[in-house]
Amino acid sequence: MRIPDRPSAFTSDSARDKYYAVYDRLLGELWPVPVDAFDVETRAGSVRIHRAGPATGDPIVLVAGAGGNTLAWYHYVEPLARTRPVLVVDPLGEPGRSVQRQPLESGADVGGWLTDVLAAVGAERAHLAGFSAGAWAAVEQQLGGGGRVAALTLVDPGGFAPITGRFIRWATVGAIVSMLPRALRRRLSGAAGNGVLREDALVELMRAGFSFRRRVPIPSVYTDEQIREVSVPVQVLLGARSTLHDAQALATRLADIAPSWRVEIVPGTGHSLPVEAPDLVVERILSFPSQARPVITSPKHS
Repeated sequence: MRIPDRPSAFTSDSARDKYYAVYDRLLGELWPVPVDAFDVETRAGSVRIHRAGPATGDPIVLVAGAGGNTLAWYHYVEPLARTRPVLVVDPLGEPGRSVQRQPLESGADVGGWLTDVLAAVGAERAHLAGFSAGAWAAVEQQLGGGGRVAALTLVDPGGFAPITGRFIRWATVGAIVSMLPRALRRRLSGAAGNGVLREDALVELMRAGFSFRRRVPIPSVYTDEQIREVSVPVQVLLGARSTLHDAQALATRLADIAPSWRVEIVPGTGHSLPVEAPDLVVERILSFPSQARPVITSPKHS
């Protein structure tokens, strides 16, 4: 594993200020409900949280993936906040309003700052939902003995397969296509297998974030023993065409070693599952763990 020796950061103060200007404008344009923004201190830096929904109840905590932050979840806030408190986190190590002050050298460090967040907001039985690297952070929080979580939803999670050239090519192509004119970018989003490229606001934010230097450890692949250590109810949603892993192979592995986990392969989606099927993900979060029976759905052939 590559061990970062410095915190993630913008390349300059002016680059940071330009990013914040885009972030703040898009938050005002996209955020669908009243929101309370505040910062909490953790062992590795200050974390920005956006809170919406009822004042009481067990919260749903949303953690974005690599390069993402609060805005990645803008489709989710209104439907989730109708019935549950919702806390959306700008992850440390990613571009956003959180400020990392200490290096994140291991998965334990990543899980540690997330535990600090849950403690700071007084969560005791949170439903922790993460995408990609955010899902990896959620599992690390559990492996670190952080508690405070009643259920996990892992959306096309990192940490369950090695990072391959296939995934790196997918990410690189996405970054290149994001720089194209809007009409061409949207037309090529299907060929690139990346639904984010149809999201004009998220693409604008991604472009602004090219000045951010991300220094976060690359997840190691979880062993069978580590997966079995997770004691709370878990559901895993996998993109059928994900480039991060072989969805069917991962579903089969999890069915064998963690039969209590609910596993679903979502047809017609890739690694950008959260923006390609937001209604489905919202429904799965709200209905879990009451529907905790394991499910493996094979991808449909196009």
